[in-house]
Amino acid sequence: MSRASDAPVGVFDSGVGGLSVLGEIRSLLPNESLLYVADCGHIPYGEKTPEFIRQRCLIIADFFHQQRAKALVLACNTATAAAAAQLRERYPDWPIVGMEPAVKPAAAATRSGVVGVLATTGTLQSAKFAALLDRFAGDVRVVTQPCPGLVELIETGDLFSPTIRALLQSYVDPLLAEGCDTIILGCTHYPFLKPLLREMIPESISLIDTGSAVARQLQRLLTQSDLLANIPARETLFWTSANPNKFRNILPVLWKKSDSVRSFDL
Repeated sequence: MSRASDAPVGVFDSGVGGLSVLGEIRSLLPNESLLYVADCGHIPYGEKTPEFIRQRCLIIADFFHQQRAKALVLACNTATAAAAAQLRERYPDWPIVGMEPAVKPAAAATRSGVVGVLATTGTLQSAKFAALLDRFAGDVRVVTQPCPGLVELIETGDLFSPTIRALLQSYVDPLLAEGCDTIILGCTHYPFLKPLLREMIPESISLIDTGSAVARQLQRLLTQSDLLANIPARETLFWTSANPNKFRNILPVLWKKSDSVRSFDL
């Protein structure tokens, strides 16, 4: 597929979490036109089988290919673990950027030698995450905490409700009890909870996510392929596989403007 520098970048997640990555891309690369698919009709990926996730990722990638996207960003740790290798095999000439929990920078940042990970069940059970631990954890002790139910609450857009506060506290407390001084946010939804997390943990504890690193990797790949946009970005376009009105309602909370939302029913 021949691509032009003014073609858009396709970004997707199982829901609204990837908007945290989209924001980092927009901040670093303001000229890039962006397409975003929220597969909200099949959320959460973290509780689905790898086979199901791969199927959804292939469908969405094919859609972006049809939209003439010049690059693809998997703004989801679970999707990356399940499908990135297959997508790169299917589209060898397409710049593809995935997510992975920030084990390496967390291992470098910890002073206590204990790192906590908040992530979905799917991410923590993946072979990719196990390989990250083997490669980068070294002498660091990593305490993992699956967080079922958290993604679904973030999808409602109510980031400070008593319900989400209580659930998040129940996941953070075990990490604090183990002496973690660095916590990895291992799901793209979780950066939206940073303000709430800061109320629960000491200021000395570092929170690490990978959104900015993904934006920098996209910048590197586009530069290598001479595909960086040199004209102002067009309107960001959104698709969702659930009710478009629900996504329109949450966009002003997490993206600050409504833009265009269409139905994705492939």
